[in-house]
Amino acid sequence: MKKIDKLVLDAFLGPFLITFLVVVFILLNINMLKYFDDIIGKGLDSIVLGQLFFYFAVFTVPTAMPLAVLISSLIAFGNLGEHFELTAIKSAGISLVRILRPIFYFVIILTVVAFYANNNLVPKAALEAYSLLYDIKQKKPALELREGTFYRGIDNLSIKVNKKFPDDEEALKGVIVYDHRKNDGNKEVTIADSGRMYTIMNERYLKFELFNGYNYIEGAGNQQGITGKRVGNSQSLSRSKFTK
Repeated sequence: MKKIDKLVLDAFLGPFLITFLVVVFILLNINMLKYFDDIIGKGLDSIVLGQLFFYFAVFTVPTAMPLAVLISSLIAFGNLGEHFELTAIKSAGISLVRILRPIFYFVIILTVVAFYANNNLVPKAALEAYSLLYDIKQKKPALELREGTFYRGIDNLSIKVNKKFPDDEEALKGVIVYDHRKNDGNKEVTIADSGRMYTIMNERYLKFELFNGYNYIEGAGNQQGITGKRVGNSQSLSRSKFTK
């Protein structure tokens, strides 16, 4: 390696590594903020959080790498020009194409590595990340419900909760459930004073209990009361249908 190649690469590699890590950190924070409400309050240990952050960090590499190359190139040649090193090289009769040659070869190698990562590592990391995120969501499912808004994370059901209790993460107050399993609109609704949502059987099933309420069915001409009883619905946490 000639001295000019070493000079250019030394000026490029340092900013590239720093810029790459900074861009990955920024993109990682942007992605993790989307799932902040799904992660917080689940009592996760540092190992699980570390795995989740690592998988999402790998997932951001395809976006971070070209940005790092662009920004580090600007920084490298800006520094060379600021210290008149670029001027000295050009005054020695060396063309700009020759100056760019070491970075060009480095980017070719980086392209091969990026292609392999995008084709093999990133899909696996994405699968592991979203699988782990799904498992985290199922750990305390009641935390996914938001006060005063409808939750549609369960197939064919819309659930609204008026109040949740910080000291009891499974307890719910003022529950409204719209049943869309018959695909005929909002014709069946259950209104309950309170309820509980938790997982059973080694977190394979979701248990949803309602207390003291009424079940209205449009067109059926009846009204079913829930007084002193519990109405339970179980749903497999796999892709099976919601069944009573």
